[in-house]
Amino acid sequence: MTGSLLDAVSEVAALAGAEAMKHFRGRLDVEAKSDGSPVTRADRDSERVARTWVEQHFPNDGILGEEFGETRRGAPRRWLVDPVDGTHAFVKGVHVLAGAAEFPALGERLVAARGEGCWWNGTRCHVSDVSTLAEATVLATDVGFRRSPERGERWRALSTRVANARTWGDCYGYLLVAIGRAELMVDGSLSPWDAAALQVAVEEAGGVFTDWGGRATAFSDGAVATNTVLAPKLRRELGIPG
Repeated sequence: MTGSLLDAVSEVAALAGAEAMKHFRGRLDVEAKSDGSPVTRADRDSERVARTWVEQHFPNDGILGEEFGETRRGAPRRWLVDPVDGTHAFVKGVHVLAGAAEFPALGERLVAARGEGCWWNGTRCHVSDVSTLAEATVLATDVGFRRSPERGERWRALSTRVANARTWGDCYGYLLVAIGRAELMVDGSLSPWDAAALQVAVEEAGGVFTDWGGRATAFSDGAVATNTVLAPKLRRELGIPG
């Protein structure tokens, strides 16, 4: 596994994950943010660690984080930080260069960079070659799709025709697609810091990552990640333009 960006996202993910683990299964005061989502000291401390690392190693880059907002808005390159994904259980022309997702409680790390592949715990990974709905595993974070009931109805209809259907996917669901253990992971809505690293990981693993409009972007309207062979069929089932 070589390349400065690949190494960089791996290192910062490890540091932020180690910081989050200091609070894992400990007593945490949970606060509600203005949008109703929860936040804890683990979220804030992890993001601070990541932001400090970026400032030290890439002082000219911008940073956009879930907890502390944006710095250097006009920078040509930005780092997106989602400190603790799943606390509950850019736009056209923007190109994601590299990303990492750290799962410290599971001892798993997913890292990817353009042209350098997708790596799971140091081993290069690839999406599955499952080619039929009857064999497929489909995942979602929220079966109710609270912000889009119609999308929820389509996912539930699809879930009756596949081998396995599971919820509470969150970020880990995209890892499962990238390493070939699931064929579909969907979210009805995601923020840029939620989706950016996942797009490059799925695509570098040979998969397809789009929004619900069929556009290959992490900065739009939700996320749909699939293996390649089932991508057209799964998107038709979900009513996504092809």
